[in-house]
Amino acid sequence: MCGIVGYIGPKSAPNILIEGLRKLEYRGYDSAGIAVVHDHQIDLLRSPGKLSNLETALKKHPVEGMLGLGHTRWATHGRPSEENAHPHTSCDGKIVVVHNGIIENYVEIKKNLIAKGHTFKSQTDTEVLAHLVEECFKGDLGKAVRDALKQVHGSYGIGVMSAEDPSRFFAARKDSPLVLGLGEKENFLASDVPALLAHTRRVIFLEDGDVAEIKPDSVRITDVEGQDIKRDIKTITWDPFMAEKGGYRHFMLKEMHEQPNTVRDTFRSRINLEEGRVELDDVIPAEIVKKMPKICLIACGTSYHAGLVSRFWFEEIAGVTCDVEIASEYRYRRFTKDPDTLIVAITQSGETADTLAALRESKSKGLPSIAICNAVGSTVTRDAAHTLYTHCGPEIGVASTKAFTGQLTALFLLALYVAQCRKSGTAETFKPLLRALSHLPVAISTILDNAPAAEKGAQKIFPKNNFLYLGRHLNYPIALEGALKLKEISYIHAEGYPAGEMKHGPIAMIDENMPVVAIATQSFVSDKILSNIEEVKARGGIVVAIATEGDTAVKEKADHSLFVPDVHELLVPIISIIPLQLLAYYIAVLRGCDVDQPRNLAKSVTVE
Repeated sequence: MCGIVGYIGPKSAPNILIEGLRKLEYRGYDSAGIAVVHDHQIDLLRSPGKLSNLETALKKHPVEGMLGLGHTRWATHGRPSEENAHPHTSCDGKIVVVHNGIIENYVEIKKNLIAKGHTFKSQTDTEVLAHLVEECFKGDLGKAVRDALKQVHGSYGIGVMSAEDPSRFFAARKDSPLVLGLGEKENFLASDVPALLAHTRRVIFLEDGDVAEIKPDSVRITDVEGQDIKRDIKTITWDPFMAEKGGYRHFMLKEMHEQPNTVRDTFRSRINLEEGRVELDDVIPAEIVKKMPKICLIACGTSYHAGLVSRFWFEEIAGVTCDVEIASEYRYRRFTKDPDTLIVAITQSGETADTLAALRESKSKGLPSIAICNAVGSTVTRDAAHTLYTHCGPEIGVASTKAFTGQLTALFLLALYVAQCRKSGTAETFKPLLRALSHLPVAISTILDNAPAAEKGAQKIFPKNNFLYLGRHLNYPIALEGALKLKEISYIHAEGYPAGEMKHGPIAMIDENMPVVAIATQSFVSDKILSNIEEVKARGGIVVAIATEGDTAVKEKADHSLFVPDVHELLVPIISIIPLQLLAYYIAVLRGCDVDQPRNLAKSVTVE
């Protein structure tokens, strides 16, 4: 959620910190700050609002140093303000802490520290960490950090440094992601990989309970007791350009246009067209799939919608009963699952707190698991027994686009693999599905090439303040996702509904001020959705239809139509979402909204 950057080495720390924080702006934040060690003193600059405010303050009050920590905060405890912005310092101002997560017992710790004479300057839970480390400090900063963390309950990803020891700084994590970047005579800390790509691709992903000592020429990782731990060095294949706009006006627009490649990259090397096979034996053993009585998908937000689409695939292609659960609710239910039920955790970042908690609850009951994830080395890929990666590269825009179609592609592959292992079909039945999948990138490119049609549609309806999205069967979850995209980036109230339920309430809202987006692609329920469009028109509603190329019946009834190529009916959701992404984008632009960084939202929700 929030962004953390740390640096130690021969270069100017402030420049690297600001650059790194800019790469993490997509995570969402409401204030920013940096702290730098210089001549055994801490130079601290913080500012509410955008990073540009901090840069302005830095120009007025330049600071220098070769060791520093930076942070972009998304408020949990205490309103957005300069005093609540990170970094936070100890009473003597010599110890600095940045923190992502929530310290659940901070009230109790704060009372004890106040009783010992500590004075607090903010309303945050984080500030207790700075004072607690100060209280534990007896000349060894690393020991003080470890001793402080033994008293803390909750989640944290922290960076800690001291003015008295500019030769090193420390980092630690529990339920909040941190990654170390390894350079030449310099090392880095970040809460996400994009902040590191301009400097190094050699990284170490810290795991829960890790405490890292970071020096310019070395990194040492221990547990909270000080026992050494070995962690593997990973090489990130993303290049820095993948995290830049590349000439597009917004990251979201760039990432929508990357979808032909990201869909292709996700199924590439996983399908054998000649033999009609899906090659996932190296991802999850066939024995697990054969004996599972059912499958359960757990996810949040857009990933949850991907799960809802894939339920149809698992049931219709593989013949397997499939549950789809909202992770934030699932973890609090007294659920029972049949032994050997396969748990599928879907998360783009691999760090979604509720999904991780639900996965761990399922693992504690002995259930097998697999993660669908885009982030190599993320927490979910370590917690799940198996991982099927999407290959989407970094997604910077807060509103997910390419990650969603990547997840759908991966889930379709998994559904075919399950069917293959359980002999729910033959190579001859799989071949047409795999050929159809291989043609999707071209179909997506065709839709993106016709983006001006979506922009034209947006110009007609962008002033409206309430939208209804309708879909049936496989397109019902796409109606949910289309409505979510509009809400996220334009702040318009929108609801996704199963079209058959329109008469059970939503029809009362329809009038000339209510645009209705109907996903009316060719399928066995085409006549039903066409009837729903007629019901909307009879009540004066404005209809924007997503239709299959050549469908004149829909075109005649709709006020504006966005067409998609004719693809296999089971794969329609992967293309029907594209015009809805474009429509939401252009509406948001026309309304003057911040498309890439919508208010109050964060890219990775790493706290409850």
